[in-house]
Amino acid sequence: MKEVLKRGFTSFAISSFAGLIVNLIIDMIMNASFSTGFISMSPDYVALFPSATIAAYVNILLYGVIGATFAMSAYIYEVEKIGFIIQSIIYFIITSSVCVGITILLWQLHKYPAAFIFTLAGYFATHVIMMVIEYRRLKADIKVINELSEDEL
Repeated sequence: MKEVLKRGFTSFAISSFAGLIVNLIIDMIMNASFSTGFISMSPDYVALFPSATIAAYVNILLYGVIGATFAMSAYIYEVEKIGFIIQSIIYFIITSSVCVGITILLWQLHKYPAAFIFTLAGYFATHVIMMVIEYRRLKADIKVINELSEDEL
């Protein structure tokens, strides 16, 4: 459990920092070239807070929560008693619950049905691609292990 929490804290810090840097770069580029006063947050999201500064801090913390969720949820793949498909389904449910929930808040997707549907579809497609790649890797690893076992016989 200590390792899972350590992994979660590290990912929280990295994701928060990366989110801060990405938002800073986007804001700088947009303000330098297109429009002054641009902030890389939905106006509807910013309106939920007393100031844009507090909205930005919460935004950065939410990036950290997403990172920590992905890192800590990956622990499910280390549980050997659960099959790969079940592990992947559990991982998908945990990460999608947190990440889609945060995305809805940050981008105010409930106000934009088409964007909401495309975001869900993209998230689902990404997980399917990741599962297929990982399944192929596992299959290749098992083949190598079986070949080594046969050589020993």
